[in-house]
Amino acid sequence: MVKYGVLAISHGSRSEAWIKLVDEAVREVRVPAGLPIVSAYLELVEGRLIQDGIDELEALGVTDIVVIPLFISSGSTHLDEIAYALGVKPSPQLPTDLEPFRIRANIHLAGPIDDDPVIAEILYEKLRPLSDNPEQELVLLVGHGSVEQGFHLAWRRGLKKLAARIQKLGGFAGADGVMLLPDQVPGKLQTWNRRMPGCMLLVAPLFLSEGYFTGHVIPERFAGQAYRYNGRSLLPHPGISRWIERQIAGELERCGYDA
Repeated sequence: MVKYGVLAISHGSRSEAWIKLVDEAVREVRVPAGLPIVSAYLELVEGRLIQDGIDELEALGVTDIVVIPLFISSGSTHLDEIAYALGVKPSPQLPTDLEPFRIRANIHLAGPIDDDPVIAEILYEKLRPLSDNPEQELVLLVGHGSVEQGFHLAWRRGLKKLAARIQKLGGFAGADGVMLLPDQVPGKLQTWNRRMPGCMLLVAPLFLSEGYFTGHVIPERFAGQAYRYNGRSLLPHPGISRWIERQIAGELERCGYDA
């Protein structure tokens, strides 16, 4: 007998507040009756790692696990190694210490956030209080990024598309994406100061939850630049739970799931 379950995977953090925000978002996800959903972490959360989540679902009799990666970009190297360890791909693109998981169930891996329109709406809602004259404002969407060639391109593509969605939602004069790795901030600032001199800069962090990058790294990178920034990450927001629901529904439909 086929029984489905859901495993929501995120990176993990030493911050209890970070973990709480993710857990709350997963707890608010509405799933079909009888469909268990478990939140697990790649690292740093003892007793709640990915293998723990797999074991918990399989102990409930789950034969097919829908995996929802709470990662920002297809360019995440973590997403690549997780896909390998889950048996979705034969080998990772980069060396990894992550060993293949013990799995009896079938794995159905959904996609990450990338340029999803629901995410664009959340970002715009968080950013909107900073805006008072969008026709004279430039939005810079800041993500972690990657220096690895293929992963870098995926990050760039997702940031560009999300920035375009935000520009359309807010009617901003311009919008662009910028990575912290590699450090694109100086180059992007130079380019946009030349293209749109006099525009007010609004900086939007593209991070799942607030922490070191939103509170320290981004302000440090923009030091000396006139800009507006509130450091608000995607969580908390009910839209993340709705996004997870959509991802689950899409995978279940592809699997031919019949509630």
